[in-house]
Amino acid sequence: MKAATAKELRDELKDRTESELREIVLRLSRFKKENKELLSYLLFESHHEEDYVANIKSTIDQKLLEINSSNGYYAKKGIRRILKETKKFVRYSGSKETEVALLIHFCRSLQETHPKLLNLKAVKDIVQRQIVLIKVRVSTLHEDLQHDFEQELNDIDY
Repeated sequence: MKAATAKELRDELKDRTESELREIVLRLSRFKKENKELLSYLLFESHHEEDYVANIKSTIDQKLLEINSSNGYYAKKGIRRILKETKKFVRYSGSKETEVALLIHFCRSLQETHPKLLNLKAVKDIVQRQIVLIKVRVSTLHEDLQHDFEQELNDIDY
């Protein structure tokens, strides 16, 4: 089965009634956890972006504290898992400001909770790639936000 394009889907959704659309959304939410998470974000959290970012930051902090830093291999895997989940939440939001804020928080929290792990080459490379990504995203933001985020970025030692 070939997936329809976004335009085809948009055109088809225009012809559906409100109850049909509701059924489609509910059926879609049953199939994948990510669909349900995105739907939850859109319905409940998209109106309160600051609270959403605060919740994600606390989740990042909690998961970083759970990492076992005694074994570098497992620590690196845990860090990648947390980063992958963070980027998934950024995708739900679609906001560059949210992305920059969460990635800066990830790097800063990693530095504060596990400073010894930053001596590992793999972890150092992960952080450096995120910092490069943050700099690219910051350059596309408004000047005032650029200044604020650049100050936060300068606080991170890498």
